[in-house]
Amino acid sequence: MSGMFEIKPMMAADTAAGYAELEQQLRALLGGERDYTANAANTAALLFHTVPGLNWAGFYRLVGETLVIGPFQGKPACVRIPLGQGLCGTAAARRATVRVPNCRAFPGHIACDPASNAEIVLPLLAQGRLVGVLDLDSPVLNRFSEADQTGLERLAAAFVAATDFE
Repeated sequence: MSGMFEIKPMMAADTAAGYAELEQQLRALLGGERDYTANAANTAALLFHTVPGLNWAGFYRLVGETLVIGPFQGKPACVRIPLGQGLCGTAAARRATVRVPNCRAFPGHIACDPASNAEIVLPLLAQGRLVGVLDLDSPVLNRFSEADQTGLERLAAAFVAATDFE
């Protein structure tokens, strides 16, 4: 994709419809581009500016047994997270989404931004192989619902399908 891209804020009133529209925007934004950095940067920016109530949206890429920060929107964050540690490392180790309504209640939570109260982390699986995670934080307790999880899992799958991983 080249040129300007119009971001349309997600309408919170109907989460399923909002995520369906956001998925269309993401597919259009990533259309024709396969580079990880370019796609991760644009995906993080799109999510940060369209999903209500976020204070951080970004990627960690799996390098060996460690998640290493990738493109993101928000305050500076932890650079390296070992598998199995914190929410990101737990989602990666489980290869399953971790949705936490109150970060302070999660044993071993790594507080990169003390303003974050709720978090959802989605593993990124390319042909069954873990390649990283998508991490979204919010200052709002209980921010992420089951409907958010379903919508975000579809967006993560769209990102993986549009992206080359070495």
